[in-house]
Amino acid sequence: MAQEPYRPRRSVLYIPASNDKALAKIASLACDVVIIDLEDAVLPADKKAARDRVAGILAGRERRCEMVVRINPLASEWGADDLLAVAKAEPDGILLPKIGTPRDILEAGDLLDDNFAPDSVKLWAMVETPKALLNIGAIAELGRDPASRLACFVAGTNDLVKAAGILATPDRRYLMPWLMQLVLAARAGGIDVIDGVANDFRDLDALARECADGAAMGFDGKSLIHPAQIEPANRAFSPSPERLAAARAIRDAFARPENAGKGVIGLDGKMVERLHLAEAEKLLAKAAIIGA
Repeated sequence: MAQEPYRPRRSVLYIPASNDKALAKIASLACDVVIIDLEDAVLPADKKAARDRVAGILAGRERRCEMVVRINPLASEWGADDLLAVAKAEPDGILLPKIGTPRDILEAGDLLDDNFAPDSVKLWAMVETPKALLNIGAIAELGRDPASRLACFVAGTNDLVKAAGILATPDRRYLMPWLMQLVLAARAGGIDVIDGVANDFRDLDALARECADGAAMGFDGKSLIHPAQIEPANRAFSPSPERLAAARAIRDAFARPENAGKGVIGLDGKMVERLHLAEAEKLLAKAAIIGA
């Protein structure tokens, strides 16, 4: 399977499709991804009008960041019409809420294929129900098949907390096992995975802690609800100067003539293998793309 080119998804900002003021600022935002929201942020009476606006929001806009649209659940009265209308506008991705099984991804993909949506329109999946978590391995496996279009998971932590009846604590201790399960499944499927939102957008210290935890767990980025959260997320999910220095040291060590052909070398008193070289080169390539 051909490897998809790296796309940074450190900061993923939700913007309601009905919020003109927020939409007008997209071109000036430093986030990696904007999600135009047709679901939770739009009242039922406004659903159709919001859907009709998507084409105008995307048309003629210089895409400085990745543009994704979250539709309503396919099982809802708006979902199928959302999917087809949004696909015509050719966003970078369509975010499917309330998925539960692989069939939810496959049915959405079939609708896109049947209506000649270009392959560049990818599918993102909200993981926000206990059923989705129980089926997460099988869902993630679709990421290994480009025909499925599946490119990214997004953790719907607020819905998970509500559905499971767990206590929401500042350290997210009761969510951690499921978040790690989600990351593991995404890695097995070769797709990206985005952490859930931090609800208090004024508490940037709490956001920074969640971002640091998310990065340490292996998430690719953070879901955001306010532009003030962009910079902390970008910083947390970018390689630190220390990690970059270590990666350069590994690359340079293997490049020395005396290490040509060696599978294992010693560096600063530690054993370093070629798998570490591959990780270092991948990290440096990502840093170059995001300008770190």
